[in-house]
Amino acid sequence: MSTSRGEGTRGRIGHRVPGRGPGPGRGRGMRDVVVIGAGVAGLAAAIRLAEAGLSVEVVAKGVGATHLAAAVVDVLGYAPGRVDSPAEALPAFVRDHPDHPYARLGPERIAEALSWFRGRVAELGYRGGLQRNLLLPSALGVPRPTALAPATMAEGDLRGGGRIVVVGFRALKDLHPGLLTENLRRADVPGGPVEARAVEVAPDLGAADLNAVALARRMEEPEVRKEVLRELEPAVADAERVAFPAVLGLDDAPGIWAELRGALGRPVFEVPTLPPSVPGIRLFRALRHALRRAGGRLTMGAEVVGAETGNGRVTAVLTRTGSRAVRHAARWFVLATGGVGGGGVGSDSTGAFRERVLGLPLRFLPPEGPPFLPGYLGAHPAARVGVAVDERMRPLGPDDAPALENVVAAGATIGGAEPWREKSGEGISIATGYAAAGTVLAEVG
Repeated sequence: MSTSRGEGTRGRIGHRVPGRGPGPGRGRGMRDVVVIGAGVAGLAAAIRLAEAGLSVEVVAKGVGATHLAAAVVDVLGYAPGRVDSPAEALPAFVRDHPDHPYARLGPERIAEALSWFRGRVAELGYRGGLQRNLLLPSALGVPRPTALAPATMAEGDLRGGGRIVVVGFRALKDLHPGLLTENLRRADVPGGPVEARAVEVAPDLGAADLNAVALARRMEEPEVRKEVLRELEPAVADAERVAFPAVLGLDDAPGIWAELRGALGRPVFEVPTLPPSVPGIRLFRALRHALRRAGGRLTMGAEVVGAETGNGRVTAVLTRTGSRAVRHAARWFVLATGGVGGGGVGSDSTGAFRERVLGLPLRFLPPEGPPFLPGYLGAHPAARVGVAVDERMRPLGPDDAPALENVVAAGATIGGAEPWREKSGEGISIATGYAAAGTVLAEVG
């Protein structure tokens, strides 16, 4: 494991932020668990814990990456070539990547976590599994291997090729149908080719320029959908699937999707657009609903600014909202703040990396030289930075013993992966969040 960069920050476990402690601020009663971070990993852990009857609070500065992502669940898309079956590829991948989070879990626990996840967001109708990756078009028309997709997207599977008509809205600038169709025609897919063309609709939306979220709200109006169908029905051929931008509503996307599918008599699917992600917002809402249904609490806008520790344990974390400081005491803590991309791991002016909340030791640090490359999708040396964990998701200290007795980690906080290149991010988040909750349940049960 790499330990060549950031030596000056490795011992800052349980730091307090000077001048930003709770002072006279109000505290909350002792909870069983406080989860730090409201992304997929944190919410997955919190839901499982709350469903088991524990008192759980999620504290987060913001919503995490859900509002930026497509809401599909990538488990393993590239290793390094495109993966057809994650189930078949995972054993060799784990063998060849012993420091990867998946190596701490194993294929069986990953599959168990995905099955659990599907049950918690059943209203979104996720389809797929580990046996075969779907190949879904990105906003640019590039085939994306993914294990699970919402019902509104799953019929876009490009395996087998076929004919697709891409619907463009004149008022929507977040998807370019011409570019999408051109790349679809060039796509390398099993059983291809893909024949694609674009059509444009221009319903009266009351504005000349809308983003995806605003258009999704308008698509919830029956009259807008009727106008879209009046324009679209004559333009769709019998053998074509119909690709919409991912704007089929925020509150009842499965219902709107089924309505359009029935009216057109053709398979219908959504294609992700530029952020903000409408499917990602739906996923966040579904997870939030599952948490509240289980009795958990979600506190947004609460930035963690420090922690109280003693005898190798965390006793409380300290949050600040505006000028108010709050102390959150708990028996256990789940750290799911994200990695370098999500802000849970940062670097100072010298280039030294640090874990921002608890000051946990970091591993997989880049060698001397630039931690980031010019290309956006390059093999950035900093991509793997994060905490190391054992099989129970407990962060490890320099001696490979648990750094703090009552802390578990989940999601991109855990280092050793390259989610952007592997297409593994959501799989890691769900599986590690589920496993971290399992550790807590085993200890308190």
